[in-house]
Amino acid sequence: MARKPRVHYPAALYHVIMRGNARQDIFFDDADRYRFYLLLQEGLERYGHRIHAFCLMTNHIHLAIQVGEVSLSRIMQNLTFRYTKWINWRQKRSGHLFQGRFKAVLVDADSYLLELTRYIHLNPVRAKMVQFPEEYPWSGHRAYLGIETIPWLTTDWVLSQFARKREKARLKYREFVDEGKEEGHLQQYHSGSANDSRVLGDDAFIDKVLTQTEARPKQRIHLDEIIQSVCRKYGIEEKDLKASGKYRKYSEARGIVAWLILETGAAKLVELSSYTRRDVSTLSSAAKAVQIRAKSDQELADCMRELKESFL
Repeated sequence: MARKPRVHYPAALYHVIMRGNARQDIFFDDADRYRFYLLLQEGLERYGHRIHAFCLMTNHIHLAIQVGEVSLSRIMQNLTFRYTKWINWRQKRSGHLFQGRFKAVLVDADSYLLELTRYIHLNPVRAKMVQFPEEYPWSGHRAYLGIETIPWLTTDWVLSQFARKREKARLKYREFVDEGKEEGHLQQYHSGSANDSRVLGDDAFIDKVLTQTEARPKQRIHLDEIIQSVCRKYGIEEKDLKASGKYRKYSEARGIVAWLILETGAAKLVELSSYTRRDVSTLSSAAKAVQIRAKSDQELADCMRELKESFL
């Protein structure tokens, strides 16, 4: 059964979980974690979203992300691609770092953001890595308490729910988090509501966001966006798609661009033909070729799926 598309609208809040492939480590030292911090900050500057809470564990990541106009899929594609490239370079390896498609549950911020922030920041306590959440250096909790500064982390909304004055708000926030220390795994933050696993909220909230999403015109996908995404994925320049010869990396990238155009309806092959200086029949054949190859090449299949999902 095909997955339902992600629900997207401006200001939507998501609990995002990213796991290492086969639950393997995704952070190997503090340099990796600081690199991830940098990529998070650059993503905020580029796409205009907010991060209200986060926790970097050894083999998985929790984020509370509130998007703007740019969809979560596009934000996460950029983040996972750039971080995977970093790890592959540092570890002298290749292939996937993350386990398939990231998990995301759209959350009713008014009802759940406080509890979600607590749940995320208590992850190291539940894992018995520390006794108190402020002892763990790789989450947003210490910034909420004023112990350290993380400029790209949005703390104002959550703290404002406790008190107007910052110091009083921090004290009440600490008490609130400490009250949840005995809570175990809360499945609702991982699997959403019974009526729709994509969303966590009451029936009225679910109806509202689904209606709002259906009524909102879909973002038009442009050819240059597809070209840029594929080139980033393959680590090549856009001009390489025009290169003569049959270098496999370039020809495969062209085939995937052609396939994405046909899958998304973002453009016509004649436009790509003009851009790449290949005739339409050649591009159509290239699209079919990568589809056929993906049936026996799991890495290629995953690459194509991730690229397509980034435009849903």
